[in-house]
Amino acid sequence: MALLTPYSRSEERFFYALAALGGLIVAIGLGSAFYMEHHGHAVTGMTNQVVWGLPHVFAIFLIVAASGALNVASIGSVFGKAVYKKRAPLSGLLTLAMLGGGLFVLMLDLGRADRVIVAATHYNFTSVFAWNVFLYSGMFAIVAVYLWTLMERRMNPWSKPVGLVAFFWRLILTTGTGSIFGFLVARQAYGSALLAPMFIVISFAWGLAVFIVVQAIMYRWNKTSLHPLVLQRMKNLLGLFIGAAFFFVLVYHLTNLYFAKQIAFEKFILLESGFAALFWVGYVLIGCVLPLFLIYSPIGTRCGAVLAASLAVIFGGFALLYVFIIGGQAFPLEIFPGMDVSSSFYDGQVEHYAPSLPEFLLGIGGIGVAFLVTTVGVRVLHFLPQDDLSQLEAAGNITD
Repeated sequence: MALLTPYSRSEERFFYALAALGGLIVAIGLGSAFYMEHHGHAVTGMTNQVVWGLPHVFAIFLIVAASGALNVASIGSVFGKAVYKKRAPLSGLLTLAMLGGGLFVLMLDLGRADRVIVAATHYNFTSVFAWNVFLYSGMFAIVAVYLWTLMERRMNPWSKPVGLVAFFWRLILTTGTGSIFGFLVARQAYGSALLAPMFIVISFAWGLAVFIVVQAIMYRWNKTSLHPLVLQRMKNLLGLFIGAAFFFVLVYHLTNLYFAKQIAFEKFILLESGFAALFWVGYVLIGCVLPLFLIYSPIGTRCGAVLAASLAVIFGGFALLYVFIIGGQAFPLEIFPGMDVSSSFYDGQVEHYAPSLPEFLLGIGGIGVAFLVTTVGVRVLHFLPQDDLSQLEAAGNITD
């Protein structure tokens, strides 16, 4: 059993330094949002064609990864895996932290963040965005109750049914996020039924990768180490999720190539533009091939290799979303097949987008929110997973 010891004076100072760092990053994000709101989107790289810029890449990654992070708790509560039950509280905390950080960026990137009041009081139920108002707020409420059942002993009998509700809700939430693009026919890259299940599967990989990174930092902070059997199970699960996510991305592009009207877009995104290098190097090589090599090679038994693989998955996730979101908007919509279209509104032309510093800082601000919430939560409530090592070693496996 990994026992928690009281924090020393130096560790207390280190915690306050981390909290101050997180607060500073959040303040920078807020300042960037105010700067863009005050001066208008002219100070950003966004245009009338590329209306979802770099902040949306950060926001969607955080929201999708938040859903995937809860998968760790679901494996424990819903499927009864004992090792993952120990990690359920940290899983729930990360879900709330990253979901809060993603919505922080999403709301402040609207240009008029106060108009969220309109979205919260006037609903257009034919819009996926209106559905997400309920999905996001419902996720916060359900995960909060789930954490209560996990951490309050008298509420423990309710953890499995509430965990089951949280499991299905996170699937619905990620389906809603993917459906934002899947139901959007005004861009050549979107409008595909494959996007909802694709987002669900990639959330597994991204959420678990973030969880492994945070867990490793927590163990290092508390001067403890992760048991090799636990590390083996988690890194094998990560490898499975990476492969499944790549498979769905591959099927998505192969499906597009099957339709003649999508071939020009696929050539643009995979071969003929700057997005191609980001896709093949950033996502395929760094985000898939490298972590799979680190996981399944002889060095995959080392904690450092698994941590590096997780960081590579996170980088690959950002690369994939940038290509998908920005590249999907930059390519012109083919309104009249077989015809050349031109006008003063740049119809038929590829749009150029270069993210500005305020956009990047706003996105980093969302990460700062997740970092601050996680740091304070871990320090105040002691979310460090505590495994019964003697039981693990006696069993010789962690399949129960």
